[in-house]
Amino acid sequence: MSELTLDQAQTIVKDALAHARAGKFNALAIIVLDARGALKASAAEDGTSLMRWKVAFGKAYGAIAWGAGSKRIEKLAMDRPHFFGAVTHLADGGILPVGGGVLIRDKDNRIIGAVGVSGDTSDNDELAASTGIKAAGLIADGG
Repeated sequence: MSELTLDQAQTIVKDALAHARAGKFNALAIIVLDARGALKASAAEDGTSLMRWKVAFGKAYGAIAWGAGSKRIEKLAMDRPHFFGAVTHLADGGILPVGGGVLIRDKDNRIIGAVGVSGDTSDNDELAASTGIKAAGLIADGG
């Protein structure tokens, strides 16, 4: 089984931020978690708000916890709000069901981590995450 390396995680952060700067996105916070949900790499650009990293973490953690990108989790939360609320409670509120949480898959389609990005629109957050993941030679799965 392949594992997410520190080098790959740092590439994800670097290239996601480069994409955001080229696109003139708002300042971003990025969290990269490995398959266990442990922090592998992170960054918060100058100008991000105090809670921005927690939002990014909630997006990445939710993707790992559910085994699905946050766009899919968002749909589940809308379709089954009572169930999702109960699960969120069990996760101590640590799951955020909005776009910008992207699973990282290896060449064999195994989940090896997740990226959470927060600071711009959910679509731009997801695009930055996916760009970083692809730059690391991995597969992005936003749901």
